[in-house]
Amino acid sequence: MATSDPSKRKTAQPTPASDPFTPPAQQVWLAGLGAMAKAQEQGSKAMEALLNDGLAFQRKSQAEAQQRLQEATERLSHMASDFGQQATGRVDKLEHLFEDRVAKALHRLGMPSLLDIQMLTERVAQLEAQLAALQSKPSPAAAKKPRSRSA
Repeated sequence: MATSDPSKRKTAQPTPASDPFTPPAQQVWLAGLGAMAKAQEQGSKAMEALLNDGLAFQRKSQAEAQQRLQEATERLSHMASDFGQQATGRVDKLEHLFEDRVAKALHRLGMPSLLDIQMLTERVAQLEAQLAALQSKPSPAAAKKPRSRSA
């Protein structure tokens, strides 16, 4: 019978990862456990770094978006003013064309133009002035009239 000697019994000891005889699956497992341990240790630091990076990126993105929005607003403003000037020019041309056609139609109907009316108004004013001047002078025929005698 064999007696078991406790001093001769081998105890299972973990094999180091550097051991060339460690199976690859166990190496991957140990690497994963090491990564998890480091993540737990440096988790808060990593989280803070990620938050700071995220905030910096957000600020940069917002600044870029605002700049592009401002540029687009300026371009649209210039386009709108150019369009307004073109539209005003076209409306002015259309208005002038309409006025010319109406004036020609009125002339064909025998209606006096604005210039004709202004000339007639000036002539009437001259004639009224002459008439007023003649009325203020005593007429020579009235001066030669004999006076009637009253008894």
